[in-house]
Amino acid sequence: MNLKLLKNKKTKVLKILSMCKFIGLFIAILVISCSPKSELEAEIAKVAVDVQIERFDKQFANAQPTELPKLKKHYPYLFPAQFSDSVWVERMNDSLHQVMAEEIDQKFENFEQDTLAIHKLFQHVKYYFPEFNIPKIVTVNSDVDYKNRIIYADTLMLVGLDNYLGEDHEFYKGIQTYIRSNFDKQRVVVDMNKAIARSTVKTAPSRDFLSKIIYYGKLYFLMSVWMPETAESELIGYQEDQWQWSLGNEQYIWRYFIESELLFSTDTKLDDRFINPAPFSKFYLELDNESPGRLGQFIGWRIVDAYMKNNEVSLHELLKEPAATLFKKSQYKPKK
Repeated sequence: MNLKLLKNKKTKVLKILSMCKFIGLFIAILVISCSPKSELEAEIAKVAVDVQIERFDKQFANAQPTELPKLKKHYPYLFPAQFSDSVWVERMNDSLHQVMAEEIDQKFENFEQDTLAIHKLFQHVKYYFPEFNIPKIVTVNSDVDYKNRIIYADTLMLVGLDNYLGEDHEFYKGIQTYIRSNFDKQRVVVDMNKAIARSTVKTAPSRDFLSKIIYYGKLYFLMSVWMPETAESELIGYQEDQWQWSLGNEQYIWRYFIESELLFSTDTKLDDRFINPAPFSKFYLELDNESPGRLGQFIGWRIVDAYMKNNEVSLHELLKEPAATLFKKSQYKPKK
């Protein structure tokens, strides 16, 4: 076989391989686009929602004292009656408040236009819970009231944008690292999601440890359904290395809970050890400093996830299922 013929044959083979790769890619795209998940998302995308955002933080920052009556009339819920007008005028003129308003404006200059993620969240909630009322979003400057970053009440959602300027912002000096690690812009919609989920998942009537962690399991599972494209680590508020540590040590965490007979314990000290926000979980072992806090919440989510995989139930049925029954039906067993 001469060299030219060999070269032509090689070129044809390469073209065929290239065409095969293209066809393979096309088939893969076709399979993905026809998957039940894609079909579901296409249905959810048809849900009509109207996102309304009012920038009260900007209006207040740019207002003159003479405009105070107008603001109070439009936003009566933001001006408690026990405070006189002089308090609000003083706040308008406060230099620190003004600087904070400028920082918010720089970080969230186009927040009212950047509604795609919020729109998708509301579509998902409305799809699964048609009775959901789309709340009006009002942004505020809360003077870093980070415990109340999002306040949600049926048709109204207050968002403290000053709590999302970046974990290393100078305004957050003095706040512990494990708390301010979630003070970033991308966390806003996740926290909105969590606020709505909290209003949907009923607090556990029982005081035992299992009921408490199952409550959080239901909460995070619901959040994952409403924001399916968001990483699980982001939903629970872990850094990626914390999430991977939790997954890698899941069987050991679970074994500790079982061997220490924690599941049906009503000891309230367990809340601070494994449920409430903390720099790390407290096993009283050498590995404590390596662990993230709230590992009880993490295990609760894993139990609920197993329950949903092993049982054909709706979200509404999930929310009604008692913790002990849910745990039994979950057949939860961490992989070794």
